[in-house]
Amino acid sequence: MNLAERIDAQRDQHLAELCEFLRIPSVSAKSEHKPDVERAARWVADNLAKAGFKSVEIIPTGLHPLVYAESLEAPGKPTILFYGHYDVQPAEPLDLWTTPAFEPTVRDGNLFARGTADDKGQVHIHLKAFESLRAMNGGLGINVKVLIEGEEEVGSVSLWDYVQKNREKLKADALVVSDTSMLAKGVPSITYGLRGLNYYQIELTGPVRDLHSGVYGGAVPNPLTILSELFAKLHDKNFRIAIPGFYDGVVKLSAAERKALNSLPWKKKDFERAVGAAGYDGEKGFSTVERLWTRPTLEINGMWGGYQGEGAKTVIPSKAHAKFSTRLVPHQDPHKIAKLVEKHVRKLLPKSVHCKFEVLSTGKPWSASFQAPIFKKAQSALEKGFGKRAVFIREGGSIPFVTQMHDTFQVPCVLIGFGLPDENAHAPDEHIALENYFGGIKSIAHFYADLATL
Repeated sequence: MNLAERIDAQRDQHLAELCEFLRIPSVSAKSEHKPDVERAARWVADNLAKAGFKSVEIIPTGLHPLVYAESLEAPGKPTILFYGHYDVQPAEPLDLWTTPAFEPTVRDGNLFARGTADDKGQVHIHLKAFESLRAMNGGLGINVKVLIEGEEEVGSVSLWDYVQKNREKLKADALVVSDTSMLAKGVPSITYGLRGLNYYQIELTGPVRDLHSGVYGGAVPNPLTILSELFAKLHDKNFRIAIPGFYDGVVKLSAAERKALNSLPWKKKDFERAVGAAGYDGEKGFSTVERLWTRPTLEINGMWGGYQGEGAKTVIPSKAHAKFSTRLVPHQDPHKIAKLVEKHVRKLLPKSVHCKFEVLSTGKPWSASFQAPIFKKAQSALEKGFGKRAVFIREGGSIPFVTQMHDTFQVPCVLIGFGLPDENAHAPDEHIALENYFGGIKSIAHFYADLATL
């Protein structure tokens, strides 16, 4: 029995274990789920021990625990650091799930549950690859360090502090991450670029209390109206972000990279079917792929204020709130962008409201060359797992830890994702294709085995 055959023989067991992991509602953003988050950390630690890691730690932090493990039994062989996260997004709105978010269900070749694609399913792929390699070969053949956190969905507050204090402990020849997507079904992919992310919250206050709109309407400022007007002014007619200096430093894509990205087997009709909008827009002069992966954005993520209950209540609200974010591309500095955004927002607001502006988090963009030998090993391993040659892509999402690790250790970062763009990460009915989950275990097992020959 070879490695792939052994993995195939364990399919039912692997799936059952993943479902056990997914049933833990490890929602890092909600304090009532703190015991569940800690239970998920213990589950990861126990399964790393099961995979043969003799040194496994659950590390307390100011919020949620980190899990660290290492297997350093291959002197002279490469050392990789595998990073992932066991926390998940809130499941709300619960009524939009076909089946409950934390009751894993298989339908039409997909496994549905919160965390399947982001990131429990992808972490579990690596756990089973480690376990399969050790069972087949008696060891991993390389040196492996594993760092799994519980705060990725809330900004990785504790992670970077731990890394800075343990730089020597975490030093490796390469970082490996599976928290991204394949380009499309049947197209194994390696990601070489991510956008950065700044997240903001704004609160506008007008009157000192909610007011009767008949008694006061027409003579006092309405914070909701002013907030709506503000966001309407943050893009121009070509959907460019209308903040002075925002695009300073954004480097024009080379003709070769632009051609390569637009030549990928990406299907616009699949994208539109997944989105389901009546029409589409974006920054003028760029293709959809370029807009998604290589251009900065500003998006309103939520806006609220005033009366939102059943029936009518005629009030002018005292306060209006919004959360919004900017996705950033290489050579945009997150801290500089945050200052530019706040400065412009305050300039646009009238003196009739008070503005509280908060920067909740910042994250740098990342892109890298994929010429190092480890990328060729990854491409070859994906072909073994899926029977098709892997492509190199960029992605519109953000993983701040990748940039931090790259800047700190100056080593290759290999991002191998097994989700799909339409698998509803962060949304109801999140799922992962089982063919990608099982093919992922084979690919990652081959990848680690092949790294022993570097």
